[in-house]
Amino acid sequence: MILTLKPNAAKKDVDLICKKIKELGFTPHLSKGKEVVVIGVIGQNAILKRDIFEAMDVVAFITPISKPYKLVSREFKKENTIIEVDGLKIGGTDVIIAAGPCSVETKELLLEIAKKIKISGAKMIRGGAFKPRTSPYAFQGLGEKGLKYLAEVKKMTELPVITEAMNVNQVSLVARYADIVQIGARNMQNFDLLKEAGKTKKPVLLKRGLSATIEEFLMSAEYIMAQGNYNVILCERGIRTFETATRFTLDLNAVPVIKKLSHLPVFVDPSHGVGVREYIPAMCKASVAAGADGLLIEVHPCPEKAFSDGPQSLLPPQFDKMMNELKAVAEAVGRKL
Repeated sequence: MILTLKPNAAKKDVDLICKKIKELGFTPHLSKGKEVVVIGVIGQNAILKRDIFEAMDVVAFITPISKPYKLVSREFKKENTIIEVDGLKIGGTDVIIAAGPCSVETKELLLEIAKKIKISGAKMIRGGAFKPRTSPYAFQGLGEKGLKYLAEVKKMTELPVITEAMNVNQVSLVARYADIVQIGARNMQNFDLLKEAGKTKKPVLLKRGLSATIEEFLMSAEYIMAQGNYNVILCERGIRTFETATRFTLDLNAVPVIKKLSHLPVFVDPSHGVGVREYIPAMCKASVAAGADGLLIEVHPCPEKAFSDGPQSLLPPQFDKMMNELKAVAEAVGRKL
C-alpha cells in the first residue's frame, strides 16, 4: 500500500512512520514529489495493517497497490522518473541516443565510432565487453580489457557508457567502468543478478526477455528497485514470434503500455529488435513517435568485419542521415534530440 503524507509532514514524522513500518516487518520506500512525500509499504499482507497508519495524523490517505509490481507502478509514483547521468536527463524532454558497436573490438575502432556518433548527435556510447552469444564458439567479448577501452574512450569523448553485466560477479566490475549497467534480455529473469544490480548505485538498463510479457518485464524491474536502486531504465528489444522476416518482432505497443503502467523511462533497441540494417531507421523513428525516451543503436564502419551483429549495424553515414531525420520526428511529438 501507499501512504500519502500531508504537505506539512516534517522529517521526524517521516522517520517515525518508516520506523513503524520496519517494526511491523515491512520495507518502507520513499518517493519525494514536488509537494508531498509518498511512502510505499512493501511486504506480504501489508494492507492488513492499514488501520495503524490511518490513525496517524500526518497520513493524508492510503492507497492499495493493485499491481503485483509495487515500486515500478504509476500508483507508487505519478510523476515520470528522470535519471541523471553526467548531466543527461533520461526520461525528460530529450530523447537520448546511445550508439556504438555490438562488441568492443579494439580501442582505436571504438574511438573512431565514438567520435563519429557524437558528431551526429549521440549522447552515449554502447558496446559489449561481455557478450551473451547463442553459440559457445562465437566471440564472447574482451572482458575487463573491453571495459577499460570504454572508460578510456569516455575520457576522450565525454560520452557516458552503457555496457552489459552477465552474472552476479560482473556487476561490481562493470559498475566500476560504466555509467549504466545493462542487464540483457537473456538475463531478464536471472533474479540473483537483478538483486545484485539493485545493490549498485549505478543506473540499470533492463532489457525485456525474448518471450516475456510486459507484466513479467515489470516484475523483473521490481526486483532491482526492491534492493533500493530506483534508477531503472526499461528497454524493449523485440520479442520472439512466428515471424521470420526479421530477427525478432519489435513490440512498439510496449512503449505506450509501459508508460501508462510505470513511471520509469523506456528505451527501445531497434537493432536487436529488427536485426536487418535497412529496417532500423524506420523503427527508430517509429520508436520516438511512440514515446520512447531513448534508443540503443548499433553502428560499425565495417559491418562485414564486425565481431558480432554486423548485419544489423548501421554504417556511420547511415546513422548520421537517420539522426537528421529523427530530429523532425522528435520535434513533432514535443521532444528533442
